[in-house]
Amino acid sequence: MSYQDFTIDRTGNIFTITLQRAPENRLNLSMCQNLIKALRDIQSQLGTSSSGAVITRGSDFKFFCTGLDLDEGKTNPFAQTDGFFPVSTSPSPRRIPILSTVLPQLIHTLLDFPFPTIAVITGHTFGGACPFALAHDYRVMNDSRGFFCMPPVDLGLHFPGIGSLVQAKLGGRVARKVLLEAHRFTGKEALEAGIVDQIAPPEKLVDVGMQVAERWQGKAEHGVYALLRGELVREAVGMFKGISYVHGDGRLAVAGREKL
Repeated sequence: MSYQDFTIDRTGNIFTITLQRAPENRLNLSMCQNLIKALRDIQSQLGTSSSGAVITRGSDFKFFCTGLDLDEGKTNPFAQTDGFFPVSTSPSPRRIPILSTVLPQLIHTLLDFPFPTIAVITGHTFGGACPFALAHDYRVMNDSRGFFCMPPVDLGLHFPGIGSLVQAKLGGRVARKVLLEAHRFTGKEALEAGIVDQIAPPEKLVDVGMQVAERWQGKAEHGVYALLRGELVREAVGMFKGISYVHGDGRLAVAGREKL
């Protein structure tokens, strides 16, 4: 399988997606759409009632992903109507009707994916990359480099459901620190807060992620993995599905052209 902006390698029934969109793996319209396609292609290859897992990682140990490429609106006139987050040039926040948003669709695809998913957080993880990472079942983070930070409160950005996955995965106090304080978590802090399941030095990070995938890949064999995951994050699944597919209901508030 060949895709732009990332590669896929297969080891048995474990697929590793390596993000390679220079310089910081920012998510744009085509990358999100291709990631959704890749997940569907992997699902098709694995079939039903089989073991399997997907790992998502950065290509180096400086960046995992630094969020959304909001500058795409300058060069791609179809970015707004094709479902990517539009950019407001207004100095104050304004609400913009959108048909759908492709990052929520990517997150919904992960939440509905019938195999275990592991995010190997190789480095800095900012903005929209945080719910992207949280949508994975397990997270392993670099113990010596990189922050995990979701700063919409500092950028004046909101869309319905932005906090639903944070709340479902992390709970009240940690969710508050993530969403309302925009705290920059180191690997150690992220582990203590329960944002990630393990931390590892860079040279062992990929191996640890593979060990997690090997341990849990068999849990998909009975065909109920996605259904049971959905029980744990029911509200978030509903919110992201609604944003992705209910045309005309999405609203986005953005201040300025900062990257999220």
